[in-house]
Amino acid sequence: MYDLGYFRNHLDAITARLADRPFSVDVDAFRKLDGERRAAVSEAEALKAQKNAESAEIGKLKRAGQDTADKQQRVRELDELIAKLDDRASALDTEFRDLMSGIPNLPHESVPVGKSAADNLEVRRWGAPTEFKFEPKPHWDLGPDLGILDFERAAKITGARFVVYMGLGAKLERALINFMLDVHTKEHGYTEVLPPFAINSASLYCTGNLPKFEADLFKLQGTDYYLAPTAEVPVTNLYRDEVLDLDSLPIKLCAYTPCFRSEAGSYGRDVRGIIRQHQFQKVELVKFSKPEESYAELDKLTADAQDILERLGLPYRTVVLCTGDMGVNPAKTYDIEVWLPGQNEYKEISSCSNFEGYQARRASIRAKSGKSKAEHVHTLNGSGLAVGRTWLAIVENYQQADGSVVVPEALRSYMGTDIIRGVK
Repeated sequence: MYDLGYFRNHLDAITARLADRPFSVDVDAFRKLDGERRAAVSEAEALKAQKNAESAEIGKLKRAGQDTADKQQRVRELDELIAKLDDRASALDTEFRDLMSGIPNLPHESVPVGKSAADNLEVRRWGAPTEFKFEPKPHWDLGPDLGILDFERAAKITGARFVVYMGLGAKLERALINFMLDVHTKEHGYTEVLPPFAINSASLYCTGNLPKFEADLFKLQGTDYYLAPTAEVPVTNLYRDEVLDLDSLPIKLCAYTPCFRSEAGSYGRDVRGIIRQHQFQKVELVKFSKPEESYAELDKLTADAQDILERLGLPYRTVVLCTGDMGVNPAKTYDIEVWLPGQNEYKEISSCSNFEGYQARRASIRAKSGKSKAEHVHTLNGSGLAVGRTWLAIVENYQQADGSVVVPEALRSYMGTDIIRGVK
């Protein structure tokens, strides 16, 4: 969400920059609706002032013993007009909010202009793609062969795009969650949060998931609750409608949650394995920052996510998304992509984004110091990491010729073993 005054005063410049996303602002619709809304509010305020003057005059006339019937009738008529204008202004406010909430965030000046993922810019590469003396298998073959993934029973229990982790496969998932949380809290300075997994529509609106992405959500029937698509939503909303102490920023939080997504726009993509599931686990990093420090904090957050992959010995690359490949809510996004030898490609495992004040204005999250004016904070988040994709990256990169999987050294104390072998 934009600051309305800024948006109104820089409409042409904003429109030109958003065209790089690409997104076309309906300037005529904005100006028409903005004008009608302001006119309704202005007229209502004028009538309220007139009513107050009439009411004061009635008081004087009554004290003087004069008849006020005509003037009282006029006040009643003004009340009716004011009520109609207030209803009109309220309806226009809702329509105007819907219009503004559908306009993407302004890309930061450092974001490269482009049309698709082909125009993303690689900014870092760590490690070389893993080489094997045998033909590496994808995780959807390795997992069932080892008895640590079961797709068929998951489909029986629920349906497609769900999985059951078994034995050391389940333990590896739990080990990764604990490892990530330990590193982020003990070494990277984040405070752990365990939020609700069911969230209301107001929370989803504030992070930009509603109304635009409702089709990607699972709603609990008969309630205003949705299953969390990511911990970003409940954690960002911790401070909704609050004024924070400016000197306490940055606030750095991390949270493990299961995540639930219908993947409405991804049919036909990543249909095999656990790359794109309806339910998956994730450790999320969320920051609330001073505006002038938010891009330095974005670099640190991205480095914290990369550090997990480096400790696990997993090759990756980091790209900055171009305007045409970036989500509608961030001002800038880095995607971290891990190497998957079973598929012979890099795959996104974390998106680290700076939303600047876009979410904070929707959620009314501000900060101030002393008697200074409260200003909207900048919000940031990124996966630290997507657990399932880290799991499959380990299985594919550490597979052995006999079908076993070596456990990365950083996880051995969590796993209690250094190798995963098939169940005999």
